[in-house]
Amino acid sequence: MIRDERYVEFYNLVKAYPNPFGDEIKVIDGFNLIVPRGDVVSIIGHSGCGKSTVLNMIAGLIPISSGGIVVSGKEINGPGPDRCVVFQAPCLLPWATAFANVMLGVKVSYPHVSQAERKEIVEAALSMVGLADAMHKYPRELSGGMQQRVGIARAIALKPKMLLLDEPLGRLDSLTRMELQDVILRILDKEKITTLIITHDPDEAIFMSDRICMMTNGPHAKVGEIMEIEFERPRSRDEIIETDQFYEYRRRLLAFLDDCEAEKAARKKSPAA
Repeated sequence: MIRDERYVEFYNLVKAYPNPFGDEIKVIDGFNLIVPRGDVVSIIGHSGCGKSTVLNMIAGLIPISSGGIVVSGKEINGPGPDRCVVFQAPCLLPWATAFANVMLGVKVSYPHVSQAERKEIVEAALSMVGLADAMHKYPRELSGGMQQRVGIARAIALKPKMLLLDEPLGRLDSLTRMELQDVILRILDKEKITTLIITHDPDEAIFMSDRICMMTNGPHAKVGEIMEIEFERPRSRDEIIETDQFYEYRRRLLAFLDDCEAEKAARKKSPAA
């Protein structure tokens, strides 16, 4: 696979909303980011900085005020199967099995393949996330972590050009969260899907990413700093957390977030605020 260094481009991205007086407030203001093909990029920042807004714009779920986003040479203008989102809540159909939940998207995205081929696609996706023995269970019969695995399988079954993860592990306990981090990374290492992750967790961002995009405070949020993560893939959690480099990445991330918090506190104290 030829590596495309500009596979995804966010250029001068702006998202503005009107305030009660009719004036436009720019929540995102001049967000610029380039993502090479096959890379995993995390976006991290304080609550309210607009991380999920950026993800919703690239997903095509909310309109862009100005600027643009290009994926694989094509400017996006709405949602599409080339960009699949996994949200914090898996949003499964409660009356459908895990298999049927994944099949729903496969039927729409692969209208011209046979039923046997669709079945093979669904089974392969569910097996990838470790649900080969639970694919005919209903959501009520699955734990929270297993339900989220179905959500991940539903996304990867469509073979998207870009996988968008909006804090998909945020509701899970720490052990389940680490298990699913490993599951996602194994899939990404195998499938080479370009991925954007929204997270609040510095350790998660370091472990899973090739680079981390740190966002400034909102409103007028943008990219404050980009940190390259130089650990090779595939990664071993036990190995990288023993390195000095892991803690240096962590220190830089926390220092950036602390600076943002201090700036926010100073703005509140300012007479002009």
